[in-house]
Amino acid sequence: MIAYKDGRHVQLISRAGKDHSHRFADLAAAIRTLPPGRLILDGEVAIFDDKLVSRFEWFRKRPEDAVSTPPLYMAFDCLYLEDRDLRRLPLRERRTELERVVENDQRLIFPARRLAPNGLEAWREVLERGYEGLVGKDESGPYRGGRTLLWLKVRQPNYREGERGWDPKR
Repeated sequence: MIAYKDGRHVQLISRAGKDHSHRFADLAAAIRTLPPGRLILDGEVAIFDDKLVSRFEWFRKRPEDAVSTPPLYMAFDCLYLEDRDLRRLPLRERRTELERVVENDQRLIFPARRLAPNGLEAWREVLERGYEGLVGKDESGPYRGGRTLLWLKVRQPNYREGERGWDPKR
C-alpha cells in the first residue's frame, strides 16, 4: 500500500491501483498528522494478533474471540519527502528518513521491524516467532517498484495463513 500525502490530502493506494483511503480512514488521518507536507511511503496495512504476528486473513474474517490490533500501517520505505525524490538513494538512507518521519509516538503508523542483518539469525527469528517469512533487501540499493533482484522474499515452507508457526510434518 502506497501512502501519498500532499498537504491535508492523503491517499492509500493498493498495488492494484485501488484507493483504500476510506476503508482505512483512521490510517489516512494518522498519516495526515505526520510533519512533512509532502510524503510518499511504501508499506502495508496489517492486523496483528496477541503474539504480534500479522494476520492478513483477519481482514476477511476475524475470529470472534481473537484479540487483535486495529489496522496498522507498517512502512517499509520513504520514497518522497517534501520536495525530494528519495528513490535513487540507498535503502539505508531512505530508512533513516523513514524512521525520522515516523517516530515512536504514532499509534497507527510504524516503521516495519528490522530483523538481524545475518540471514541465518533472521531466519531463526522468523521460525521462532511464527512469521510467514522475510524479505531480504540490499541496503545499498535504490528503490525499484515491483519485483526486483535487490530484494528477495523467502516464505516458510508449508506456512498456512491462520496457523502459527512451522510444522515440518506438512
